Amino acid sequence: MYAAQGKLGFPGGPEVPTSEYDRYAQEVMDVTVAQWLATATGVLGAVLVLATVTPFGRRLPRPLMLTLLVVACAGVGGGAVILVVDGFFDVGIGWSPWHGVLGLVVLALFSMTVLSYHRATRPR
Repeated sequence: MYAAQGKLGFPGGPEVPTSEYDRYAQEVMDVTVAQWLATATGVLGAVLVLATVTPFGRRLPRPLMLTLLVVACAGVGGGAVILVVDGFFDVGIGWSPWHGVLGLVVLALFSMTVLSYHRATRPR
C-alpha cells in the first residue's frame, strides 16, 4: 500500500517526517523505489521461511539455505532491534512499546526458524 502511494513507512508505524523524504530524494533513491524494494524484501523473506518447511525448500542445498537464512536473519534482526530500542527507550523514531514487544517476538521467531532448519536438516 505504501509503495503504491509513494510513501515511506510501515503500516501501523509512526509517520515518516518530511525531512526523511527529502533525504531519500537527495542521498538514497526515489521514495517509491525504496518502498517497493522493502516490499520485495519482505515477500522474499516470507518465501524463504516457507521454503524451510516445504518439500521444494528441503531439496535446496543445505549450505545455500542456511546462508540465505542467516543473511535474512541479520536484516530482519536489524529492523527488529530498531523496533525494540525505540519502542522501549524512545530514541525519537516514534515506535511504541508494543512495537518493541513485536520486535522481540520477531527476533525470537526468526532465530528459531534458522535453528529449527539447522537441526531438521543436519546429516544423520
